[in-house]
This record gives sequence, structure tokens and C-alpha cells, in this order.
Amino acid sequence: MSVARPRILHVALLVTMMASLLAACGTVSGTTTSGGQQRTIIHLGYFPNLTHAVALVGVQQGIFALALGSNVKLETTTFNAGPVLIEALFARSIDIGYVGPSPAINGFVKSNGAALRIVAGASSGGALFVVRPGADIHSPQDLANKKFASPQLGGTQDVALRYYLQQHGLKTTDQGGNVRVVPTDNGTILSLFKQGKIDGAWVPEPWATRLVTEDHGKIFVDERAVWSGSKFATTVVVVRKDFSDQHPDLVKKFLQGHVAAVQYIQTHATETLTILNSEINQITGQKLMATAELSEAFDNLDITYDPLAATVSQQADRAYSLGFIKSKSQLNDLCDLGPLNAVLFSKGLAQVSGT
Repeated sequence: MSVARPRILHVALLVTMMASLLAACGTVSGTTTSGGQQRTIIHLGYFPNLTHAVALVGVQQGIFALALGSNVKLETTTFNAGPVLIEALFARSIDIGYVGPSPAINGFVKSNGAALRIVAGASSGGALFVVRPGADIHSPQDLANKKFASPQLGGTQDVALRYYLQQHGLKTTDQGGNVRVVPTDNGTILSLFKQGKIDGAWVPEPWATRLVTEDHGKIFVDERAVWSGSKFATTVVVVRKDFSDQHPDLVKKFLQGHVAAVQYIQTHATETLTILNSEINQITGQKLMATAELSEAFDNLDITYDPLAATVSQQADRAYSLGFIKSKSQLNDLCDLGPLNAVLFSKGLAQVSGT
């Protein structure tokens, strides 16, 4: 024992010193070496949903990699819902992410504006409230004493569901009401719906259409119907602020790839659906969707690089009314669209508004 103890102390000291060195260097986890050449690593997060089509296509087609260049390595992580992605961004595991506006807003407020910025849009629409035929739901009043699901507490669809209930004089059980909302992942929502264990769900595509086509669900609310002009931000692109401050050139290059991926989707409809079906299947393990089913789901949304900033502001109002954020005073700096507008100008495209 008298010999082993100094060795243990020596090893522990080395571990402590190495941990301190890595923490001090900060950028070590953000670089890699290949063939004697140092490459920057960008960590990208997104979901296996149609509303994240730009990310799925941009990665699979190599559009992002081409825009970023050979000195950058893109590493990807997929998530089920936004709050978890924002936590990963807080932990510096994600540099750029595709996420719903509500988690982005919550992350911005929670960090006092220090954590992230919205730098582009990715999709509008593509979220629906689908109810089970046997639930006997025909009007908002019929939602009382029912059980519904959303992808995650505080996520964009979760806020939409709770706000809709609030607007119709209903409260969830955690607010002293009689409507139960169960946040769970999209694949499980599909299973619970088929088993009759939930009465409905507010979910993004393709999950909404799958509830309809695979188990005769009824569309109770197409969220586009509750927004002026039927347009609202479903997915936005967020960047970790310290990453953006350190690598503004890489953010601009990524946005070049983002705009190129949007343009690819808008001009390659058939190829896009094939890519999305394959990618979602590979990530989730769910069966491939029928082409007609997938096409129907994709028709429920618009792909756009415009973040529709005015609707993001409205979603902040809704999150505030539900108690998900405590203040709206800092939100003026949430959107930083200068880099995107520079990319759009260089391509001869109309710029987008930050208000």
C-alpha cells in the first residue's frame, strides 16, 4: 500500500492537470488534424422531421460540406425536440442547430442573450393537431378531460398546443385544469395514438400525416389556420454566439450552404422526397413512408430561409403568457440576419426582415 499510494496520487495529478489544460485551451475539441492539416470541427444538430428538410438534404447531399470547404469537418447529432438541442448548445456540444422558435427563445432568455442567435429560417407550417376518431372531439370544448401529446415540454408544438387550450378557456393539469398533456418523442406518440392511449397530438410532419393515414386520425387544427397569412416559423437556424464571434466566416459559409440547400429542395421535389424518406427511416428506424403519404405531408409546409421574425416575436408572446419565459425585454437582439442577408445579396436574392 505504501508503494501504490504515491502512484495513484501521481496519476490523479496528471488527470487533473490534463483536464485543466483542456479547459484552458477551449478550442481543442473544435479542431482535428488530417494529413498534417488542421481542420475546424462544426457540430450541427437537427431533427428527423420534414420540418428540418433543409438540414437532412444539406447533410445527405454534401451541400453543407461543399460550402464549408475542405478545412472544415461537419459532425452531426440528431434530436427529438428543441429543448434538448438547446441544452446541448449550452454544453457547447452543438455549434449550429435547426430548432423550433420556442426553444430558441427560451434559450436566449435563459442565458440573458449570451448563448445564441437566430441567423436564418428553415421552414414554415408543417405542424398539426390530430385527434383520434374515437375520442369524440368536434369542438374546442370537447378537449376537456382529454389526454394529448406533444414532442417535448416547452417545445414549439408543446407551446402551440398549450396556447390553443388557453385561448379556449382550458387549462392543463399542471396548471390546475383538466387537460393532460404528455410530452414524449414523436415515434412513441405514433404508437400511443394507435393504441388509443392518447386522444390526440400536436406534432410536426411527417408524424401528423402518419397519424392520419396509418390510424385514421382527424386533423382538428392545421396550425397554419391560426396564423395571419398562414405563415409562421416552424424551424429556425440558431448559432452558438461564442462560436459565431470566433468564426464569423464559417457561419457565413454555412449559410451559403443553407440557402443552396433551400434552393435545391425548391427545384428538386422528387429527389428531395426520396432523400427525406431514406434519411428519416435511417435515423428513426421507422418504416419508409409511401410516396403519396410523404408527398401529402410535405405539402403541409413551406421550405424557406426567411425566419419570419415577426412570427417568432409572436411566439415569444405566447411562451410568455404560458410562463415558459419570464421576460421579453431582451428579445431585440435574438435575430442576427446580417450574415444571411449578405449571402442573399451576393446571390441576387431579396433580403429578409429582422422584425
